[in-house]
Amino acid sequence: MTERRYVDTLLRMTKSASSTESEVQVGSMPLSLDKELLASKSAKVAALIQENSNADLYYLLHDIPADSETFDLVARFCHGCAVQMSTENIVPLICLSFYLGMDENHCNNNLLSKAVTFFEQTVLPSWNEIIKALRSSEKSLQQTMQIGLFDACLQAMIAKASDNPRHLGEPIVSTDKGDDRPNAKRRLFALDWQEDLTTLSLQLYEPIIYTMKQHEIPPTYISASIYRYAKKWIFHCNNGRETMSIYKRKSQRNVIETLEKLLPHGRELLPCTLLFEMLRCAINLEASSVCRNGFEIRIGKQLDQAKVKDLLILPQGYAKEVQYDIECIRRILKVFYSNYDSSDASGFITVAELMEEFLAEVACDMDLMIDSFISLAEMSMAAAIGTKRNSDGIYRVIDIYFEKHAYLTEKEKEQVCKVLDFRKMSPEACEHAAKNERLPVRAVVQVLFMAQLQMRETLARTAYDDDKSEKEEKEEDEVRMEMEKMSIKVKELEKGCREMKQEITNGCIRQRVNKGKVSLWSEMKRKFGCMTSMGDFHCPAKKKKEHPKCGIHHNS
Repeated sequence: MTERRYVDTLLRMTKSASSTESEVQVGSMPLSLDKELLASKSAKVAALIQENSNADLYYLLHDIPADSETFDLVARFCHGCAVQMSTENIVPLICLSFYLGMDENHCNNNLLSKAVTFFEQTVLPSWNEIIKALRSSEKSLQQTMQIGLFDACLQAMIAKASDNPRHLGEPIVSTDKGDDRPNAKRRLFALDWQEDLTTLSLQLYEPIIYTMKQHEIPPTYISASIYRYAKKWIFHCNNGRETMSIYKRKSQRNVIETLEKLLPHGRELLPCTLLFEMLRCAINLEASSVCRNGFEIRIGKQLDQAKVKDLLILPQGYAKEVQYDIECIRRILKVFYSNYDSSDASGFITVAELMEEFLAEVACDMDLMIDSFISLAEMSMAAAIGTKRNSDGIYRVIDIYFEKHAYLTEKEKEQVCKVLDFRKMSPEACEHAAKNERLPVRAVVQVLFMAQLQMRETLARTAYDDDKSEKEEKEEDEVRMEMEKMSIKVKELEKGCREMKQEITNGCIRQRVNKGKVSLWSEMKRKFGCMTSMGDFHCPAKKKKEHPKCGIHHNS
């Protein structure tokens, strides 16, 4: 009914000039217009009529790139009626007026200049208006890019995102409860509702995000926007309730591959759980190996933040003979060990514990084949290398697997136990294993043998420590006796020195020499065994005679 009234309005507006009236096909709508009125505003129509005045507009404008609503605005303008411009119709209106050549060179105060002025004053200053305008341009996207409207919007968005990157949405943080969400407190106090980039088509979203990366918008905001785009256009569409068409599957595969290319590389830009979610999506959609490897590399760089449920990845193709994508997990582990800082052992310990917990989870799977379990157990053992962890966790997992798979033969159990390092089992684990009826006999014998070796090493270490302690105690006693002797001598020397100092002070040394008594110094030397063979220094010297000729002295 609305379209019928629209056509009737145009017919009434143009019936006064029926001689120049012509019909134009706009989409599925035939419209009657006065070609002279249109030519007065449109350089393109004027040129076409000049070439062939009798030509019908139906043939001249059969490929017009516009819908009926936009052409209605042009027709109203040509007839002198007011044109209601809005954010939703301004981009198609500019595209159509540009196509028709409705510029100032052809006519003053023409439609193109008025539309561009509205676009610059109303749309470009506002982030929300830009998003709404771009959404309305998707039907004429190619022309929007050709005439520069998209570039104008893009530059305005880059400037606004540089000043405030929250235009892209809040970064996604991982909480202690394990749920990954935007910062709720910041969202609560947001004053203005923001139009989201994720509402745009991939043809618009891709160049916008690519340009923002080039202008160094913080990667945490870009990564969060990319995840939200995947959530809107892929995750919510794959609800499992309906079979996906080939076209839709191909479209979603293109989306996930494009998003992987756009996603910045870096640790902790997105929580590990969300990266695993995107990887599983890429696997389900049978995305390219480059796309899957890209997600695996990003996951591997922060594998120490993963949870057990993240590793439960189904293989591509859902092959029943393989329950888990073991090779995918192996590649992720390789990336982790190639990129993690070896000086920080905490990450290695965390990943080793993660692999043990994952193995314990899948060991309960009744359909888990023995080859798959052995491969996972070997990866778990490899993850523990260099962490000085014992093998108790692997032993516990093997025991769970044997309990859930009681049908295994003795030979198959021995094959599983080959991954277990009995030398690294604790005494408690060895004691439990020695009594474990689920273990094969050969494994029990190895456990008993290792327990015996551990006992011998313990006894030898104890005996060595005892001998070492006795020897150390004897040496300490000898040193203590020598120290005591030295201490006694030092005390005697100090006492003698004090006495000598006192005698010197009282002037008693000269008096003792005159009386022919032994000096205190000689007394002290005799006491410490330091007397010389020269006799006492205080003995009177014998007089010497000198030969009158030779000057030779003789003792008298």
